[in-house]
Amino acid sequence: MKKIGLFYSFNTNKTAKNAEKIKKAFGSSAEVESVNVEDVDEEMFLAYDNLILGVPTWFDGELPNYWDEFMPAIEDLKLKGKTVALFGLGDQVGYPENFVDAIGLLAIALEERGAKVIGLTSPEGYKFEKSVALRDSKFLGLALDIENQAGLSNERIEAWVEQLKKEFK
Repeated sequence: MKKIGLFYSFNTNKTAKNAEKIKKAFGSSAEVESVNVEDVDEEMFLAYDNLILGVPTWFDGELPNYWDEFMPAIEDLKLKGKTVALFGLGDQVGYPENFVDAIGLLAIALEERGAKVIGLTSPEGYKFEKSVALRDSKFLGLALDIENQAGLSNERIEAWVEQLKKEFK
């Protein structure tokens, strides 16, 4: 398996904590390098063929500032040949009308530039009204709700990483 770039903000407690759990779950089966998305540039982003992106949903379905600021760069990239998995944090009780929307926003932008999005997961066990991250009855990545279902996060991460081990080349 090719080296994986794990992109997330090092300055976020919840996303960073779950990113480190994801990295640990890969164990020795893959080389996973953590990259602070707040410092990323196009060259760093393109240095990996396999990427995992961590993105919490802010407010009413928005990308966090650091991803939003990198979006113009993403929109100029050619990502054919890149394989991307996304995970995101959301609150299905407090924001049921846009649960983990940020996963969907990034996935759509990456797919439009040629990237292949993997790591789709079932929405079973979640209760929300709608989500931009939902397509054909699947989330476009791993949805984590540590506000309401923290006890399920480790199990979900372990299962997702096992899935990624098969889907990443």
